[in-house]
Amino acid sequence: MATAVGIRREDKSRWERRVPLTPADVSALTKQGIPFLVQSSPIRVYPDNAYLAAGAEVVENLDAADIIMAVKEVPIKLLRPNKTYAFFSHVIKGQPYNMPMLARLLELGCSLVDYERIVDDEGQRLIFFGIHAGYAGMLETLWALGERLLAQGIQSPLAEVRHAYEYDGLHAAMAHLRDIGNRMTVGDRPLVFGIAGYGNVSRGAREILACLPRKEIAVVDLPIAANQPGPAIIEVVFKEEDMVRARPPNDTFELQDYYDHPERYDGAFESYLPHLDVLVNTIYWEERYPRLVTRTWADKQLSAGQTRLQVIGDISCDIRGGVEITLVATQPDAPCFLYQANADKPYPGTKGHGIAVMSVDNLPCELPHEASQYFGNTLRDMMPALVSADWQADFDALELPAPLKNAVIVHKGELTPNYRYLQQPLRANT
Repeated sequence: MATAVGIRREDKSRWERRVPLTPADVSALTKQGIPFLVQSSPIRVYPDNAYLAAGAEVVENLDAADIIMAVKEVPIKLLRPNKTYAFFSHVIKGQPYNMPMLARLLELGCSLVDYERIVDDEGQRLIFFGIHAGYAGMLETLWALGERLLAQGIQSPLAEVRHAYEYDGLHAAMAHLRDIGNRMTVGDRPLVFGIAGYGNVSRGAREILACLPRKEIAVVDLPIAANQPGPAIIEVVFKEEDMVRARPPNDTFELQDYYDHPERYDGAFESYLPHLDVLVNTIYWEERYPRLVTRTWADKQLSAGQTRLQVIGDISCDIRGGVEITLVATQPDAPCFLYQANADKPYPGTKGHGIAVMSVDNLPCELPHEASQYFGNTLRDMMPALVSADWQADFDALELPAPLKNAVIVHKGELTPNYRYLQQPLRANT
């Protein structure tokens, strides 16, 4: 009997309308002999009848599925014994909030494939929503900037920018921004956007910003260019070597050394913040790395009334992480809070004395069609190998392409060798 693949309904948030595989993907795979069960959903971006037309069976539960595909985490109470699951599990950093879910997968004898860990030989992710997080995150950041300028009595076409989810897709959003850009004028000084990072998320954010009249400059030119007449918008992209300084006795930056030994480096990013109107954070961050923005810096600058920084678009959204003043995750219809000096709580909205922080933690859901099509186009090609594997075999005998096998965090109720380090956070948080 052919291995049945289930696509579960997303229920973590009312905003989550994405799918791991589109009806077009399912249609192509059913023609290869892979049967699909699709759990009925009232909010999914593709309706049930689109999957029916693609050859899937629409069902209320997925008990008959062998492999269950999702986007977000599966609630603990819905996990079933001996199933193979594939979703973004958010466990690889030992995240405390998902350790009970991981423990339940182990208890039930399940297997888990984490999309985040499907990488090539150089560690680059092969399947991701990151570029769409960049698209939506920059749109929400521009919306926030427009609101901030308007509240200060500054007339700007940026006040017309909408939330990402309010557009009829990505192309409509970009066309609207180009129209806005045609009406932007040059002032006494430009609006300076600092973009931390240069990966897929950054690429999406920069594609959106490129719809507006802007000029990219080098980091070294920032102090002068930020304070003289020029283009309406200046964009500066920061790499690791810009963000940190090597501690003595070392005096040179080496990227691999920084990744391996971040304790040998001090954060240097705050020296750039006085020149920025907007910071867009797209970097991956862990506790061992220096922060981009600290509460100490923000409290000092805001208390003195000296900060130029109006908006932080924290697309990475690590709570109290690389941007320490990211206090909470927000929702698409209320994407920002105001960080005020010496306050340990967020103030809803964008108005007032402070820094507006955009910290939506599920940005790709605001562009569900494009995000799902982009993701499914890659995942579809991996499905035959995933389905043909013998998931009852021992891990050593599990035949999968290397990128997929390396992404198996749990197999038959046991942590696989690369992920046994998770035993410690499991013990601490379950």
